[in-house]
Amino acid sequence: MLRDATGDDVNLMLSWRNQEINRQVSKTHHVITADEHARWWAGTRTDPTRRVLTYLHDGTPCGVVNFFDLRFDGPRTGSWGFYLDADGLAERGETLPAWLGVMRAAVDHAFDVLTLDRLDGEVLAHNAVVRQMNRRFRFVEGPGRPEIHDGREITVIPISLDRAARRRR
Repeated sequence: MLRDATGDDVNLMLSWRNQEINRQVSKTHHVITADEHARWWAGTRTDPTRRVLTYLHDGTPCGVVNFFDLRFDGPRTGSWGFYLDADGLAERGETLPAWLGVMRAAVDHAFDVLTLDRLDGEVLAHNAVVRQMNRRFRFVEGPGRPEIHDGREITVIPISLDRAARRRR
């Protein structure tokens, strides 16, 4: 289940984002400071092209879904990303069910609530597990492009999912 993120979620979001596993599959892999996170949250809350949602698995907050670059004039498009409380979910043996759940919930939200025509995103080339899961959800990969973030070169692969290609339950 997804719900709008609130100020009460900010510290949880920061702790999850700074988990080692989440940093290693993100464009920026440095530890996010409290001040940096507060600036992001302040800008995000008032940006009409963004939505930040908290994912609940069995009623427990354990993830963040971030929609951004939302365009509602002309073709309705937007980009997204997510991260989970990887450490907490692993301790409880709930990683895979939560991962499937957050992806289902995010795709449903994109097409059923935001009524997007296309959902875009990015994945790092070395993140083979997420790339495989994206394909399962029928995302299509574009050509990778090299980028430099936090002093390291990474290959970023764009992904997209059109409304018509969406897998329905």
